[in-house]
Amino acid sequence: MQDPQPFLPKKGNYQDLASYKKATVIYDLTFYFTRQYLSKGDRTIDQMVQAARSGKQNIAEGCAAAATSAETELKLISVAKASMKELLVDYEDYLRVRGLQQWSSDDERTRKTRDFCTAHDSSSDFMRDIERRSDEAIANITITLLHQFDNIIGKYIAHLEKVFVEQGGIRERMTAARLGYRNGQKTEIERLVHENEALYNYCNQLKARIAELEAQLKGGHA
Repeated sequence: MQDPQPFLPKKGNYQDLASYKKATVIYDLTFYFTRQYLSKGDRTIDQMVQAARSGKQNIAEGCAAAATSAETELKLISVAKASMKELLVDYEDYLRVRGLQQWSSDDERTRKTRDFCTAHDSSSDFMRDIERRSDEAIANITITLLHQFDNIIGKYIAHLEKVFVEQGGIRERMTAARLGYRNGQKTEIERLVHENEALYNYCNQLKARIAELEAQLKGGHA
């Protein structure tokens, strides 16, 4: 009889997720940016850093919870998305209230930044020579990363929702596993019953043949 099939899905390493890699870069840039360009004691520092941290940490926590609760995973990943949206608004506010420029989507600087952000996902690539960049440049780079993150995480959430609809959560998988195991047991029992019936019939046929042969032997000695 086959062992019951596992109902807990195997999940990959959250550190391999494109969304987590982007979130890590965003967090590192935000940590640098807030301490470099915001005044000490400004509450916005903690708000921005915590929003960036929430985006990163909730992806990790969501992946950790994925094996036992699809609902919790979806919730945490959605929180990550919302946190990064909050951070995006903070960067836009920073540029607006200081009279700095938020680069338009058709700006050549935006195109180059978008291409660079698409091709790189390591903080070291963005932190290199960061001291030479202005606050406007760093803010716009991070805004570009945030838009890319939002697109990636949005697709990931859509994927999780699709999997949940098709496969259900942990309760549904547990039920399916139990039913599958029980059905397997039933099939195995039915097979053994058929084998026993066949063996019983064969034994009866064998007994009948033995009796027939014994009768023939007795008849020959008479």
